[in-house]
Amino acid sequence: MAMRAGLALLVIALWWSTTGAIFLLGRLPARTFRTSIGITSALLCVALCAIGWSTTAASTTGACVAFCAAIIVWAWLETTFLLGWITGPRRVGSEPGAGRWRHFTQAFATVLYHELATILAVALAAALSWRAANATALWTLLLLWGMRLSAKLNLHLGVPNVGATMLPAQLRYLAGYFRQGRVSALYPLSLIGCTVLCVVLVHAAWLAAEDSFQFAGLTLLATLALLGLFEHVMLALPVPADTFWAWMRRRQSAAADAPAIQRAREALCNAAAGPPP
Repeated sequence: MAMRAGLALLVIALWWSTTGAIFLLGRLPARTFRTSIGITSALLCVALCAIGWSTTAASTTGACVAFCAAIIVWAWLETTFLLGWITGPRRVGSEPGAGRWRHFTQAFATVLYHELATILAVALAAALSWRAANATALWTLLLLWGMRLSAKLNLHLGVPNVGATMLPAQLRYLAGYFRQGRVSALYPLSLIGCTVLCVVLVHAAWLAAEDSFQFAGLTLLATLALLGLFEHVMLALPVPADTFWAWMRRRQSAAADAPAIQRAREALCNAAAGPPP
């Protein structure tokens, strides 16, 4: 039981701290972005080496190393996106009056390069994990990618809580591709899918011997899946998106930040009406 609790706390701590740190980096002055990218890129190289080492380590330690390394890889992907370095060919808001399909393709164009970078990262992890004893890093990245794709689609199609104020200044234009309002038909399907995945992983982890490699890997993945489900639930709750990371907010004057937030809200209002049929 102690090991199960320790592994779950490790996942929660990593999720909370890395999300908060990335959120903070995105709100720092633009002159700091190059340094942030340099540091996270160095960590990325270390993480890839750790994944390569972990593939032959079918142990609790190996599972933890692989999981933490995958989180660092994911953190690099998110940092390069939120800092505006790897996003997409489109870097402006939604085109007024665009039809539903055009609105979707424009939204996809804003994240195209980021998605391609994610595919490359997953492919590299798959290559390193091919026929390996420990593929925890690959499964972690696949889980994160799947949860993030689901969240992006729900933000685009419609949820009550889009969290637009969490967008850094360089990505405020993305708010125009969010639809704030009633949930779409995809949302309950996403919740069901996340819930089923959580149940399967939790059940498998519960049945595994506590001192086994399978137990460690499954517990890490199950906890991460539960956090993904929690993030999906938050999309429908009237709770500020940055509630759990308020301590990471960069202190800015209300006067300086208000115009950017107002622009995001105006973009949301325009998107809430939705594109014409």
